[in-house]
Amino acid sequence: MTTAHHERSTMTHHERAAIGAMYAGLGLTIAATIVLYVDHATGNVLVGHIRAGYPSYGQARIDATVITYLIYLSVLGALGVLSWLFTIWAASTRKPWTRWVATALFAAGTSIALFNLLVKDTSGDTGLPPLLGWVGMLPSLAGLLAVIFLWRKPSRRGESRSPAVAVVSPGR
Repeated sequence: MTTAHHERSTMTHHERAAIGAMYAGLGLTIAATIVLYVDHATGNVLVGHIRAGYPSYGQARIDATVITYLIYLSVLGALGVLSWLFTIWAASTRKPWTRWVATALFAAGTSIALFNLLVKDTSGDTGLPPLLGWVGMLPSLAGLLAVIFLWRKPSRRGESRSPAVAVVSPGR
């Protein structure tokens, strides 16, 4: 039995569920970043939102604002992907500090997503259109699940956080 297989086989249900939620968060982060570019190439909700908030802006200024948002949100997306990958690695290798790091990253990511959803710009409207703001919140739902699972106590049926003290019941 390989070490990786041994690690997976001794993980608790909650640890496996947390890692599953982290993979979902990774997928949602990638999807949220892709949505920005799909919108830019098709419906352009972001352009319409900026145009409505700043009717005096010319097309060149609107384009520059959109590019600034795309860069900003793409950098956030890349940092999110790196954070998910790091946390998945930490949880998969059962680092003892995983819960604390995951909680801190969840708090930071959710705070940034809430800022992007709610911040008002000088026009008095939100900086991002609500559609893009809410799409940016989706990875936080997976993050919340991951944090909840990471902080859950092992069940009394023999699950343990540590493979050294794992109890295996007969017949399992």
